[in-house]
Amino acid sequence: MKKPGCVVLAAGNASRFGKNKLEAALDGRSLILRSLETVPTECFSSVVVVTQYPDVLKLAGEFHFAALHNDKPELGLSRSLQLGLTALRDCTAVCFQVSDQPLLRRESVTALVNFWREESEKLAALSHGGVRGNPCIFPEKFYPELMELSGDVGGAAVIRRHEDELRLLEVPPGELWDVDTPQALRRAKDLLGEGSIL
Repeated sequence: MKKPGCVVLAAGNASRFGKNKLEAALDGRSLILRSLETVPTECFSSVVVVTQYPDVLKLAGEFHFAALHNDKPELGLSRSLQLGLTALRDCTAVCFQVSDQPLLRRESVTALVNFWREESEKLAALSHGGVRGNPCIFPEKFYPELMELSGDVGGAAVIRRHEDELRLLEVPPGELWDVDTPQALRRAKDLLGEGSIL
């Protein structure tokens, strides 16, 4: 079976955080570094990082990932998603990974790809307690709908229209914790210290 592609979404303005949150550190490593480290390159045919930040473009290159500059981040999440999808349009499926889940484990992303392969025509996502989180894998039949999105809207809008085609893979709750505010970063530090992601 062909390998899916992977898009790392790292172009947001992080308005709720107050500054570029991808530079914020958790246990000595920035959120963006932690994000790129969780990409299991052996599972993907190509990895594309979409960002507005020069430092992230440089870091993506150090990982030997393709780097795409989003020159209009004000157009919202849909633009980053579509830039990445266009670059990987020849892939039979694409995994979208956000860059603000610092406790996500590489092993869980690998498990998600293997889980998706069991029914490769369906959507697959990580979850906890039946509640969907990220990353999510979209087979190519959903590409047209993803390309029609606009504004600060992501793949969740497409998933909501196809709940019957969504399969969820359970992981510990800490892995899905996203850092949108300084308070959320402090909570992530607490979870890491408590070992609560395990």
